[in-house]
Amino acid sequence: MPHWLTAAAVSALLAATSLTPAARAQIDVRSPEAEATDGGALSLRHVALSTGGVGYFEYEAVVTGDAALSLDVRLDQVDDVLKSLVVYDSAGSIGAISLPGREPLREAFRELPFGPAALASPAALLEALRGAAIRVEGPRDLAGRVLSVVEETVRVPEAGTVETRHRVSVMTDSGVRQFILEDTDSLEFTDPDLAGQVDAALAALARHGEQERRTLTARLSGEGERTVRLAYVVEVPLWKTAYRLTLPPAAAAEDEDAAGDEADRTAGLQGWAVLENLSGEDWEAVSLTILSGNPVTFRQALYQAYYVDRPEIPVEVFGRVLPRLDTGAVSPQPTGPAARAPEPMPAPAAEAAGVGMFDMARVSEGRAAASGAPADLARVTAADAEALTAQVLFRLPGPVSVASGDSLLVPFVSRDVPMERVALYQPDTHPRHPLASVRLENDGSTGLPPGVLTLYERRRGTEAVAYVGDARLDTVPAGEERLVSYAVDQAVTIDRESSDTRTIARGRIVDGLLELIYSDRARMTYTIAGAATENRLVVLEHPRRAGWDLVTPSSEEAEDRISLTENHIRIRVPVPAGETVSIEVVQERPRTERMQLLNLSRSQIGVYAEADRLSPDIREALAEIAEQSAAISEEESRLAELERAVADIDQDQGRIRRNLDSVPRDSDLYERYLDALSRQEDRLASLRREIARLRGSLESRRTALADYVRDLELR
Repeated sequence: MPHWLTAAAVSALLAATSLTPAARAQIDVRSPEAEATDGGALSLRHVALSTGGVGYFEYEAVVTGDAALSLDVRLDQVDDVLKSLVVYDSAGSIGAISLPGREPLREAFRELPFGPAALASPAALLEALRGAAIRVEGPRDLAGRVLSVVEETVRVPEAGTVETRHRVSVMTDSGVRQFILEDTDSLEFTDPDLAGQVDAALAALARHGEQERRTLTARLSGEGERTVRLAYVVEVPLWKTAYRLTLPPAAAAEDEDAAGDEADRTAGLQGWAVLENLSGEDWEAVSLTILSGNPVTFRQALYQAYYVDRPEIPVEVFGRVLPRLDTGAVSPQPTGPAARAPEPMPAPAAEAAGVGMFDMARVSEGRAAASGAPADLARVTAADAEALTAQVLFRLPGPVSVASGDSLLVPFVSRDVPMERVALYQPDTHPRHPLASVRLENDGSTGLPPGVLTLYERRRGTEAVAYVGDARLDTVPAGEERLVSYAVDQAVTIDRESSDTRTIARGRIVDGLLELIYSDRARMTYTIAGAATENRLVVLEHPRRAGWDLVTPSSEEAEDRISLTENHIRIRVPVPAGETVSIEVVQERPRTERMQLLNLSRSQIGVYAEADRLSPDIREALAEIAEQSAAISEEESRLAELERAVADIDQDQGRIRRNLDSVPRDSDLYERYLDALSRQEDRLASLRREIARLRGSLESRRTALADYVRDLELR
């Protein structure tokens, strides 16, 4: 405390307040401890953590008659609490739920003559309250109104230091007088209203300066003693799943009979939940439930004040506005969105689905009894599992206590599950060796959440257990199975060889079109060299092509050996110890091509005419089309040859006519040129007659071919 502000001055400063009721309401916050008037204190009774990243917190209190229950929550959780807070009171009714504003200090200072910055120092407060009446006691007693506050730097020769002090000027009855603020013994505001305002501002700072919590108060009306519950859903860290799977001993080839025992077809499964208490309060003997699913969760800033952006209209100073005369509406009734009655608000998603994210009736049921555990594993009491519409609920059997900020590891699954050892071949994971894997079947009544899996294996004839690898387990609904892979099986080697072919499967001719159905065939041959001393059940993951059919192995041949995933075909292949097994996988896809017969070349028609998969009628028709096309091609070639000859003669006649212009008309050479022109004219006449004939013939042949093709309809 500064030496200039005495204890008496502090008492006087805090003795009165003159805040308005509205300002006082903004800073009147209850004690941070949850309490209930006319009843006991609220206590946390149940916590439910969801894989949706939220947690359900339920509090209880015993009240009598009308009551006001206060609940302290973190500031960053207020939005979620406002969104989800629910009150259960079977013999009463709920009124309003109140809480301080998001920024109560701003509201508290809204009606004060100074802001929060003025309380940073006495000098800042006096500077902000210039003109306020004060009384000062010290080396110089005086009373008056604050005129100014000036900061000064003074050197102290004795100490060899520099000090900062503030010289305050005060307007008194006898004029302006000054004093050093740091030298005063006491200072007080003589106006009681102003003193009360400073008092209230200091109290607000004390309660809210660094506080990151808000207190909600729910007011209840009712009669008699009863138990009331308050619950809400807020953001929490995601709880994680960690499984332990203990496999039976691996069977050698000579122990095939022993491998048929029931104990060798099951594995011990334990599921543990890893969670953290970051709620800000200790969990003392709470009922804990964990839920696995993928619910819709979101948050909305309900604790934030929003204002509508309104346009500013200028004030009309000059001129007058004369509204035009309304001549009435054309339509007898208004239309459009404004004329339609407002639609009812949609029901919440949880009500529409018939089940909420957290079913209160289910959550409040009794604890589960202890379930059986494998004899060779430490006994744990598993959670009581229950399947909801879209989630699986695990209710832990006993109360749980976790200090705020601590983590917890609790078991929720412990039972034997059917299993089968397989070698899963995934070429994209390892091109040469399969993965040592286990096929797990969920024969329980509820699903299993996803999580990491640590695998152990018992050694035959001993009590020893060895670690064999880690794996990942996807969500396993009840009645389904999953493959989990935990190591590379280097005792088995797999080679692949692929080949693709395309053949004509069938065809037809209709409307002048040749329609061919091709068969694209993709063949993959797997050669599996088995383990030397152990039998293997190899599961091949073959790529599943969209639109392709599996031809080999056929479903009739291997109905119990083939299964489909989203992108792969899984084929089970038994491989005896020390043997090599080959399997061929063939997929086929039909593909259709349509071509105009008249646009095909002779070579193309010849190829299709020899396709043995086409019917004899189609091949015969194609041969006829090829023959007619050949005749047309021959005449086209002959016509082109004649047209070239005509062009050559025309070119030579031009040369001869130029020579005639350059020689005397009575010369022998001139006569020879005239004779050559005469012979060429006779040749041209003959060629043109032949060209005309060929063109007519070609037109007839083309028309005949078009008519023949148009009338074809063959399959």
